[in-house]
Amino acid sequence: MTGFGAAEDRVLNGRLRVEIRTVNHRYFNPQLKLPGDLAGIETEMRERLRQLLERGHVAVTARWVEGPTTERSVTVDLARAKQVVAAAQQLKKKLKLKGTVDLAFVARHPEVLTAVNGGSVAGEEQQVVWSDVQPIVERAARDVLTMREREGAALATELIGRLHALEAGGRVIEEQAPARLKAEHERLKQAVAELTGATHVDEQRLALEIALLADRVDITEELVRFRAHIAAARAALGSDHAVGKQLGFLAQELLREVNTMGSKANDARITQTVIAMKGELEKFREQLENLE
Repeated sequence: MTGFGAAEDRVLNGRLRVEIRTVNHRYFNPQLKLPGDLAGIETEMRERLRQLLERGHVAVTARWVEGPTTERSVTVDLARAKQVVAAAQQLKKKLKLKGTVDLAFVARHPEVLTAVNGGSVAGEEQQVVWSDVQPIVERAARDVLTMREREGAALATELIGRLHALEAGGRVIEEQAPARLKAEHERLKQAVAELTGATHVDEQRLALEIALLADRVDITEELVRFRAHIAAARAALGSDHAVGKQLGFLAQELLREVNTMGSKANDARITQTVIAMKGELEKFREQLENLE
């Protein structure tokens, strides 16, 4: 189902925004667009989104609204500075070099003055970890689920209406079935009488054969299964978990029963009802594409 959610919060002294858009898809199909410094958490993000959203084409965009900044400070290693000064003076004395050992010379020496970013040495960038971003992603995903639930409620109402129409069609067929079966029985008797003519026929055997032929066009079993599938579909729509695949299977079975009733009917009124029911089923199946 379609949905949108967004959330933002502070991460590493910056501000990160996460947006999630979902559209219909049979499976979970994520597409993530993340800044380079979030590449290390992509696997965890995919897995968490799979747990929360289950199905759909999921497009996730994360961007820095405010870039992460760190406080800079400088540390002084006095012991190292003294070593540098002593070594320089010793070198000057032994090699009889000119010049003085001044502050600029000492400060340029490695490890005397060290820049520190947010408690870590300069050059060692702070890494974004999944626990920093997880609350933002989950808030955005909850917004998506809320939107999906609203759409799902509207779809459920539509699908229940289709089930009512199918159920009404089933009742029409059920009411017409006894008269159709009796008419078929009489038609078979008349056909056999015309074929046999003046030939003597065993009435008991004839009645048995006609009963067997009539049984082949009986749709009682199909009607029973049809009502059971309708009840199962209605129960599925009343549940609080993903039912798209279950309803897809039930729609397939309903179509199977309707087709069988139509092929056995040999009656214009029942055939018209079956055609109308197949139209309702087609609309039912189209809406299932939008359901999780």
